[in-house]
Amino acid sequence: MAARPNTPLRPIIVKKIIEAPHGGHHGGAWKVAYADFVTAMMAFFLLMWLLGATTEKQRKALADYFAPTIVQSKQDTAGSNGLFGGDSLVAADKYPHGAAQTGTKSMTIPRDAEGGPREASGREIQRANFVKLAKSLLREVQAKAEIRRLAPNIRFTETREGLRIDIVDDADFSMFVVGTNQLTPEATRLFAQIAEIVAGVPNQVMIRGHTDASQWSAKSGTNNWRLSVERAEVARQYLAYRGIGSDRFARIEGVADTEPYVPSDRFDPRNRRISITLGWDAGNN
Repeated sequence: MAARPNTPLRPIIVKKIIEAPHGGHHGGAWKVAYADFVTAMMAFFLLMWLLGATTEKQRKALADYFAPTIVQSKQDTAGSNGLFGGDSLVAADKYPHGAAQTGTKSMTIPRDAEGGPREASGREIQRANFVKLAKSLLREVQAKAEIRRLAPNIRFTETREGLRIDIVDDADFSMFVVGTNQLTPEATRLFAQIAEIVAGVPNQVMIRGHTDASQWSAKSGTNNWRLSVERAEVARQYLAYRGIGSDRFARIEGVADTEPYVPSDRFDPRNRRISITLGWDAGNN
């Protein structure tokens, strides 16, 4: 049957459906957060395992390695809060020592009976020279970029024997290769600077080696007594090589760990050190 000519055509309607994006839970942000959580938990359990599997000495070494500034903040012995950033010649000597080294003397100018200053004695002149020497050594060390950071490892203390210069290990510096008497490259450069200063004065030289309390196995063939003596002798040989005459060496000795720099912790790296003492001039006391 033919369509009626007056019948209108029906419109064609096209419906376009736009889908909304998926919610956030379908993305990857939660995966990043979960990965961070798992990593943190793994680090926590590793830390707990490490605390249970290490000794107190090992934990102390780890703590000092990751926080070296803490080590320096504890340097409160032998006048370490004094003039030179290490030890002070005028500070009380709390450092353990033998009877011949006991005590320190403050740097004062005596007064005569009338209350006025008198002429300085030979000992007072030497004391002033020691102060100049200490300042000069630190100035030279700080002027050299390769050893500048080691300036705090040099300590000065006046004793009855003379001016003691301590070169001290710490968590970030060791004078000798572990367990040997071999100088490290940094220590060699530092000793070269010390030798240059010591060679410029006539005082006799005494060298003492110190170790920490770390124990050695019977198979190692050594012990702390032997190691401290060997290291003192290596220091003497190097100073002699750098121009200090053999007649100036008055005593070379090793005392192992019997005179700890940090008595509260005999394993502290600062207990490993070389002490170089410039003796008083016997003719000017």
